[in-house]
Amino acid sequence: MTKALMVMGTGSDVGKSLIVAGLCRAARRRGLAVAPFKPQNMSNNAAVTADGGEIGRAQALQARAAGRAPLTAMNPVLLKPEAETGAQVILRGRRLGSMSARSYWQTRQSLLPEVVSAFRELSASADLVLVEGAGSASEVNLRASDIANFGFARALDLPVILVGDIDRGGVIASLVGSFTVIDPADAALITATLVNKFRGDPRLFAEGIRVIAERTGVPCLGPIPYFDAAARLPAEDSLALDHLPKGSGRYRIAVPRLPRIANFDDLDPLRAEPNVGVDLIAPGDPIPQAADLILLPGSKATRADLAVLRATGWDIDIRAHHRAGKKVLGLCGGYQMLGRTIADPLGLEGEPGASPGLGLLDVHTTLAPAKTLRLEHATHAASGTAIAGYHMHMGVTAGPDCSRAFAVVAGEAEGAMSADGRVMGTYLHGLFAADPFRRAFLGEVAQPGLDYEAGVDATLDALADHLEHHLDIPTLFALAREV
Repeated sequence: MTKALMVMGTGSDVGKSLIVAGLCRAARRRGLAVAPFKPQNMSNNAAVTADGGEIGRAQALQARAAGRAPLTAMNPVLLKPEAETGAQVILRGRRLGSMSARSYWQTRQSLLPEVVSAFRELSASADLVLVEGAGSASEVNLRASDIANFGFARALDLPVILVGDIDRGGVIASLVGSFTVIDPADAALITATLVNKFRGDPRLFAEGIRVIAERTGVPCLGPIPYFDAAARLPAEDSLALDHLPKGSGRYRIAVPRLPRIANFDDLDPLRAEPNVGVDLIAPGDPIPQAADLILLPGSKATRADLAVLRATGWDIDIRAHHRAGKKVLGLCGGYQMLGRTIADPLGLEGEPGASPGLGLLDVHTTLAPAKTLRLEHATHAASGTAIAGYHMHMGVTAGPDCSRAFAVVAGEAEGAMSADGRVMGTYLHGLFAADPFRRAFLGEVAQPGLDYEAGVDATLDALADHLEHHLDIPTLFALAREV
C-alpha cells in the first residue's frame, strides 16, 4: 500500500514547497518511489507537464527532486491570478475558465472528487506521496469548502506536519494558535509541528521547542536552519521576488516588476551568471539608464499590466533605452506588449477591447480561448544554438517583423525581431536554461562552463543534505500512513 504524509503551514511562504522538495530527494535517495502532490495551488509560475498540461512550478521542481516527469495529477487545481479578485482556474492541466474569488469559493467543493481521483492515480505508482498544503492551514473562515488543506486531509485521513516560519517572528504563537482555532477533528490529524528558517544557535530555541510540544501535544521537529541556497531554485510565487538578492555583475538586465508577472523563473539562469546582474524594477522606480538589456517578462493579464507599465512611465524609459542603441527582449506577454496592438475581443483577460502596444515590433496580437501548452525543442535563429523550453500562452501574434524569427520550432518561424535587430520577442519560456543559447545571447559576459541544470540538481541534493542533518528523516517518514 502507498503511504502519504501532508505538509501544511501556518501561513504562506513558510517553506512548505522547499521542505517537500528536499524530502522528495531524500526519499528518492533511499530507493523509494516518491511523488509530490498539491491539491490546489495559486501561482502564476507554472510549468508544462509531460502529459501536455500545466501545474505549479513548485510541483515541477518537486517532481524533479523525486526523479519523476511532472504530471497534471501532481497539481490538479491551479489558480492563476488575473486580477485582484479573480483568477484563471486550471483543472487537471487545462483552462476551465476565469472566476471571481467569490464564485470559486462557492463552487470549489465540487472539485474535490477530481482532486481525490488525481491523488489516487498518482499514488498507484508510488511508495510514498508527499502532499503540500496551500497558504495557511488555519483559515477557519474558508474551511467549509476547503480542498487544499484539512478538507483534503480529512477526506483521505492523512497525517499532517504543521510548519511555522521563525524568520518572520511569532512562531510559537502561530503553531500553538493554529491548534486553538481549527476544528478539533482537524487538529487530531497533526502528528508533529516543525520550525523552519531558523537563524543563529539552535540551542537557544530548545525551550521554545519544549513549549510548542507541551502546548500542542505533538512532537516539535527542528528547528531547520535557513537554507540560503533556496534562491538558486525556481520559486513558487511572487512573494519570493521580495527576497531575491541583487546580482553584482557588470552586465545589467532590468526587468519591470509587473503586478501580474508570470513565469518569472525564466530569470533564474540569468541570475546564476556571475557577471550578470538582474534588477527587478519596482513600480514607481525608473528603469536605470545603465541597463544593458530591458527584459519584459510574461504576464497573466497582458493589457492590464501594459496599462500599469504606461502609468509608471516605463514606456518612456523603454523607448529611451532603445534610442540609445540598446536591446529589448519580450517574453510571452512581454512580447505581446512590444507590438502595435493587443486585442482581446472575447474579454479573456478582462474587459473586451484592444490596447495600443509599445510599437517597437511591427506585429499585432489577438487573444483567443485556445491555450498553447507544449514542451519545445527550438533553434535560436541568430546563433543556431539549441533551446529546450516550452510554450504556454493564449493568442496569435503576426506581422512583418515575424519574418525575422527569433527561433525556429519544428521548421516554423517563432517570435519576431525588429529591422535594427535590437528588439526581440518570443513565446518561448525556459529558454535561458539552455547553456549554449544563454552563452550566445549574452556573449562575452557569460560564464564559460556554467551548467545551469546541473546546478539545480546540486542544490536539490544540498537541500536534502540540509534536512538530513537537521531532522530525523526516518522518524519523519515513519509518520506517513497507508492510504
